Amino acid sequence: MNELQSKPGTADAVAADLERAIHEHRLPPGTKLGEDELGEVYGISRTTVRAALQSLGHRHLVQHKRNRGAFVAQPTVREAREVFEARSLLEPRTAHSACKRMTDDNIRALQAHIDAEHAALDAGESGRALYLSGRFHIEIARMADQSTIETMISELVSRSSLIIALYWQRRAALCESQAHHALISAFVDRDAELAEELMKNHLLDLVTSLDLRNSSSIPGTLKEALAK
Repeated sequence: MNELQSKPGTADAVAADLERAIHEHRLPPGTKLGEDELGEVYGISRTTVRAALQSLGHRHLVQHKRNRGAFVAQPTVREAREVFEARSLLEPRTAHSACKRMTDDNIRALQAHIDAEHAALDAGESGRALYLSGRFHIEIARMADQSTIETMISELVSRSSLIIALYWQRRAALCESQAHHALISAFVDRDAELAEELMKNHLLDLVTSLDLRNSSSIPGTLKEALAK
């Protein structure tokens, strides 16, 4: 069975697969998501494709343009600033809460994320490293045991991947390893105040790694992007 034939076939699974491709920058902002081509790639009906794209639209990862179809979203500079401002309001306090609930198993799980991220970087897979870096932040929100905030942070991290794809200025837009290591050290020490401060500074550094001016990207083809 080739890779395209093994792709998932339900709307939820297709949406998840497309979301990961967006996070990993295999589908850059502005890529047209043609229903017929997606149906061929996944071996599904246009109805299923539409349901998957609608789901991604609700998460602000896909934009539907009248009489033109669906496209991977292209966040504006204003949207980029709003997303990171929202993250700076939510994530430091969430790191504080997570630290107070941190277990040894949680710490091992976070370390595994960092190890996988390093492996991806060493393999030259910057898109996968970016995806894993985002998951690190979502896992911290999950460990804080605040489901509403976790959902909000998950969406903000997803939108951040698009912003980084458009406005990436330097490699540090991939969460710098020392920032994540420092957070884990704070978690090990159960130092909630330090974890909060580290997350605040980390997000500030992410913003400064972006060139928040109008930009554009060159979309790739769906078959090439998804046959991975």
